[in-house]
Amino acid sequence: MLHQLKNIVKQLTPLIIWNIYKNRNNKYGFFGNYSSWEKALKDSDGYDSEVVINKIKESMLKIKEGKAVYARDSFILDKKEYSFPILAILLNIVRLKKNKLSVLDFGGALGSHYFQYHEFFGDLDDLKWNIVEQPKLVECGKEFFENNQLKFYFDIDTCLENEQPDVIFLSGVIQCLDKPDVFIENILKYNFPYILVDRLGLIEGTKDLLTVQKVPPEIYESSYPSWFFNESKFLNYFQSKYDLISDFDGSDKCNIQSSRFKGYIFQLKKS
Repeated sequence: MLHQLKNIVKQLTPLIIWNIYKNRNNKYGFFGNYSSWEKALKDSDGYDSEVVINKIKESMLKIKEGKAVYARDSFILDKKEYSFPILAILLNIVRLKKNKLSVLDFGGALGSHYFQYHEFFGDLDDLKWNIVEQPKLVECGKEFFENNQLKFYFDIDTCLENEQPDVIFLSGVIQCLDKPDVFIENILKYNFPYILVDRLGLIEGTKDLLTVQKVPPEIYESSYPSWFFNESKFLNYFQSKYDLISDFDGSDKCNIQSSRFKGYIFQLKKS
């Protein structure tokens, strides 16, 4: 089934948040070409802004309490939307693991992906959705959202002391890291059976681009650094240990010319 994933429908979710950027006098979106993370961070609010965290908490509590259906980046939506290639590989893992699934959702906030895909895994014999996040979100997650299936951890090593994830899920997160190359190199050392990358920002040209993303107040009023990667350079990180079994286009759009968003499914090479 894995080799057939390339034939999975590539039409993902309709445009959501990025449509908000249109016709806003270019006030919101991705801006700049920064020479260092420190300079980009100086021109932004950063990822640990209380405004961002409180907005995420508010939105996810509505999901948990059944007052809303789905939220993406804290933005409440009328219906759930899915990345079907991601769903396909998760379901295939369930088949291979005989009705079990353990996910390490790095940067998974307060469980948006868990609540998004949970309905497809309600009949599993064992489901573990483990989130590794920044301290403020982990503390909030443990207090308000943690249950027998959904767990929160401060770092990957602590998670691995308790779980053996079948897959690490990286959705819209690698571009938000200070040193993404170091992060990827560290991730490869864990030998996760699968690595799922979604919503990765790419840019044409030979060099990566470091910008500051300014978020519209309809979502939450904040800003933070964000990378766009050269695709070939990004894929080279994985070639020695992982096979690329599928890639797919993302629905996210932005104001930067020659940019796009993609997803990738990597499988650990068989020894």
